[in-house]
Amino acid sequence: MAPPAVDPAILEALGLDVAHTTIASHGGSGFASTFKLSTTVDGQQRHYFVKTGTGKDAELMFRGEHASLNAIHDTVPNFCPKSYAHGALSNRSGGFFLATDFLDLGSSSSAGRSGGGGSGLSLPAKLAKLHTTPAPVPEGFDKPMFGFPVPTCCGETAQDNSWRDSWADFYADNRLRAILRAGMRNQGPDSALADAVEAVASRVVPRLLGGERLRPAPVPVVVHGDLWSGNHGRGRIAGAGGVEEVVFDPSAVYGHAEYELGIMRMFGGFGAAFWNEYNELVPKAEPREEWEDRVALYELYHHLNHFAMFGGGYRGGAMSIMRKLTAEYGGS
Repeated sequence: MAPPAVDPAILEALGLDVAHTTIASHGGSGFASTFKLSTTVDGQQRHYFVKTGTGKDAELMFRGEHASLNAIHDTVPNFCPKSYAHGALSNRSGGFFLATDFLDLGSSSSAGRSGGGGSGLSLPAKLAKLHTTPAPVPEGFDKPMFGFPVPTCCGETAQDNSWRDSWADFYADNRLRAILRAGMRNQGPDSALADAVEAVASRVVPRLLGGERLRPAPVPVVVHGDLWSGNHGRGRIAGAGGVEEVVFDPSAVYGHAEYELGIMRMFGGFGAAFWNEYNELVPKAEPREEWEDRVALYELYHHLNHFAMFGGGYRGGAMSIMRKLTAEYGGS
């Protein structure tokens, strides 16, 4: 069987010669087909990772991932693959692609935790740098804003990242109320869930995140947005040196750094050593005694998102968090 041909749109976007370029299936994804593209440039072998998909959902997803990867890469260059291109395929009507650095996660097996010739920076050190670097000023504004230049996808869920001046408003409107609407579309009407989400969005969010409650006040920084343990590993980024702590499949936003922690706590996989080092580098905001509840508030979004995508038991997890937060902070 002849090897698959590389779509001309990918070759053009990457500036590659078809005579020296091959592509083969690599790994898998629930939302896309994935490939390893190999080429030779000036006598040097180079590898790219390519995703392809069909339809407007794929176009939106790849555009968001392209911007997300490069927002992270621009801030901490050895923390994630760089994305080089995304766009429409030439040989498949309605098809789209994303092309990034190839990430060899298997290369970590022969290197110790401190070995491998990389930067030597730990995961908490890299995440802390990401979370303490101010966001750029978006076009048309005179200061950093909460949001992102393009929509992004958390799983299959498209997220509205329209710019907001207030983090509390962004989280209440662009995340909680938005994911409730997605859940109602996908899983059907649910008045109890809707009432609970509105109570949190209208009363708990202003109480925990609004006004001058937090010290220091939230400032926009890059957050990965979907940083569960399955989107983190150790590996070698093609052409970028040694083994590194790396993240991938981001759903980025310029948001409050603590927002990142919700999904990390939801699924676990980050031990005490991680949290101790991270909190030394990025101290918990005041009031510190409300930190656990703020993280639970951010975890809530991901329970609601998983309910929107999969239904089932995620509703119960969301309701449990909302009952606790509303009882504590939902008074008039």
